[in-house]
Amino acid sequence: MKKILIPGILTGIFLLISSFIALFLTIKLFPSLAWEYFGPTFNTDGSRDILFYIHPFLLGLALAWFWNRVKEIFTGNSIAKALEFSLIYAAIATIPTMWITFSAINISLEMVLTWILYGLFQALVAGLILSRLNP
Repeated sequence: MKKILIPGILTGIFLLISSFIALFLTIKLFPSLAWEYFGPTFNTDGSRDILFYIHPFLLGLALAWFWNRVKEIFTGNSIAKALEFSLIYAAIATIPTMWITFSAINISLEMVLTWILYGLFQALVAGLILSRLNP
């Protein structure tokens, strides 16, 4: 349990920080994409903002559990392990989820592609942290 709970919470903290950084980078680098979030597709009244802050911890704990189950299959240094881990996560979770999201919700392809890259980035951050805390 210690191999999942503590690394998962620490991963959640780093993912929360990186999500704020990504948010500000999106606003700066892709202002038209940022405006898409104010459309009717998204909840903009703030009533569920807490879910945004909880998400990195849920993801951190889930990825810590997943890492603990599969870490033995990765070889190389911690960067190589984290990269392979993030590619696997993107292939089995992020890309299929974004596929169905794009097919069902009126959002731009640009938004979906940035979400895929962001999911890959999140998994890479998690993989780097988890490969150090739970080798």
